[in-house]
Amino acid sequence: MTTPSLPVLDPSAAAIDVGSEQLHVSVAGGPPKVFGTMTGQLHEMRDWLKAQGVRSVAMEATGIYWLCPYEVLEQAGFEVVVVNGKYVKNLPGRKTDMKDCQWQATLHAHGLLKPGFVPPAHIRRLQDYIRVRTDHITLAASHEQHMQKALDRMNVKIHEVISDLTGASGRSVIRAILEGWRNPAALLACCDRQIQDRKAERMLAALEGNWKEEHLFALRQAYELWNFYQDKISECDEAIEKVLKEMAGPEDPTKPTPPTTKRGGVNSPGIFELHSLLYRLCGHKDPTVLPGVADYVLLQLLAETGTDLGQHWKTEKHFTAWLGLAPGSRQSGKRRGNQKRGRNRAGRLFCVIARSVGRSVDKALGGFYRRLKGRRGGLVANLALARKLAELFWRLMVHGITYVEQGLKKYEEKVAQTERRLLQKLARKYNMVLQPKAA
Repeated sequence: MTTPSLPVLDPSAAAIDVGSEQLHVSVAGGPPKVFGTMTGQLHEMRDWLKAQGVRSVAMEATGIYWLCPYEVLEQAGFEVVVVNGKYVKNLPGRKTDMKDCQWQATLHAHGLLKPGFVPPAHIRRLQDYIRVRTDHITLAASHEQHMQKALDRMNVKIHEVISDLTGASGRSVIRAILEGWRNPAALLACCDRQIQDRKAERMLAALEGNWKEEHLFALRQAYELWNFYQDKISECDEAIEKVLKEMAGPEDPTKPTPPTTKRGGVNSPGIFELHSLLYRLCGHKDPTVLPGVADYVLLQLLAETGTDLGQHWKTEKHFTAWLGLAPGSRQSGKRRGNQKRGRNRAGRLFCVIARSVGRSVDKALGGFYRRLKGRRGGLVANLALARKLAELFWRLMVHGITYVEQGLKKYEEKVAQTERRLLQKLARKYNMVLQPKAA
């Protein structure tokens, strides 16, 4: 009796072990061929794969080095499968670049590699702009901390009196200090009228400092760098607006954009009619009806997940698992447990939204967060609420199921009904009768 062998589904399947300087390519587990990573060498690799009759190529998502080979092969019409490196590890003691590409090509030929999600080209373009903008915001925030440090060294405590050092009043005071103003009363006059009326005494005390030259120098450097990054963020907004207009297409007069009452945060992009552009980009669906999802948050989500969620994730459970908001299974014999998953950028963004919704005082999901937090702790409650929000987002984007806010009062009434039903069940179990307390 012959032992059945594992069928080969694609005898010309190839795999690439991606590095910063070399690409090791193997076809169906055969002897590898080494190519460089320059543009001409990538084209040479593309032509060689075509000559070998290759239709599908697998590669690991190694840093950012896989992006250029991926784009070259994608434009040439290859089916490119990007896999997670930790799922295709070779046997211990056989770890070399040569053997890795052969092992991956063998697995790919047998159809054993699971492809990961790669956004389409137009979403990747938007994603690049969004991530550059996010980096600028992070660097600008570090220079805001440098301004605060320089003021602390001069014992000028204005950041303890006003809420935002980079607001209109804070920037006016810093500019006046750098221009040579030292009189606390004159510096107070640079602030907003509300600060002059309500916080004048504290502000005058906070504006007395030692004004050392080295700390003024540090303050000037930090302020100029903060302004520099604000200019770069504005340039990113212009580029993002251009991309959104190309992706959203012309406005349909038969489908007017629903209004939104949600205001953006401090770092929201200054894009004209951003809500209308996102509404058209989402296929005339409005995810901003979800709690905690404003236009800027939606823009970041679309840059990570794209707009066609149903094509890449068949169910909402697949979507939450990809986000890292649902635990994996781990079973061995009689032992069963959960396997933690790492959260990607979109998953972490849903956790940020959940923290905001958990602080709400009038929303049903805020009540759910606080109820679960009291029993299981804040971390578990945040993760559970993030998963709920991700499921609502998937349903809205795929099926068009809109979200209707029930309100905190209705949620609490529903919880009370559930608790009374459980009490009645326990009373019947122990042959007791529940007697309501007299008013």
